[in-house]
Amino acid sequence: MIVRMTQEDGELDSLVRKRIRALRVAQGWSLEELATRARLSPSSLSRIENGQRRLALDQLVVLARALDTSLDQLVETDTDDVILSPMIDGARDQLRWPIRAEPGMTVIRQRMTTPPPESPSGLRAHSGHEWLVVLSGTAILLLGNRRFRVETNQAAEFPTMLPHAIGTAGGPCEVMGIFDREARRGHNDKKAAAGPG
Repeated sequence: MIVRMTQEDGELDSLVRKRIRALRVAQGWSLEELATRARLSPSSLSRIENGQRRLALDQLVVLARALDTSLDQLVETDTDDVILSPMIDGARDQLRWPIRAEPGMTVIRQRMTTPPPESPSGLRAHSGHEWLVVLSGTAILLLGNRRFRVETNQAAEFPTMLPHAIGTAGGPCEVMGIFDREARRGHNDKKAAAGPG
């Protein structure tokens, strides 16, 4: 029986070979190092990467394991939805983008015009982790008893179990934040609270 390779099969084959090489190089491994980890000869691995040897499923499983990835990730082709449009929350002056590879993780861009709360009762704590960068202006980040000035292009990262709040340092500022699932849930539970922090 003759099996004909379609153009789509050829593109997947090429993609997987490039991915194996890219993952090896990203780890800083030589052909010999990955070959040893995958229990292949360096010449076999070289032929796999260069398309001179057929890709066998058993070898892909071993290579995926050696590269600390999964077979699914090694052969994944779903790149149709690369560009994402934001969900607009006009009431909170926010744009939101979900991160598909990490369900529950969200990126939020928000314009802020109010300072952080004066009273410690305005700080909130919840499970999770947040990362934010100030895109323009200056933000004030309150973490527990500490007060931080976060200038344009500076970032802050913190566990959200620390009581926290964020606001502006006078004029408007724009902040982009990344929230893990728990942090996002904590903010969804407190929709009345303003700001991404």
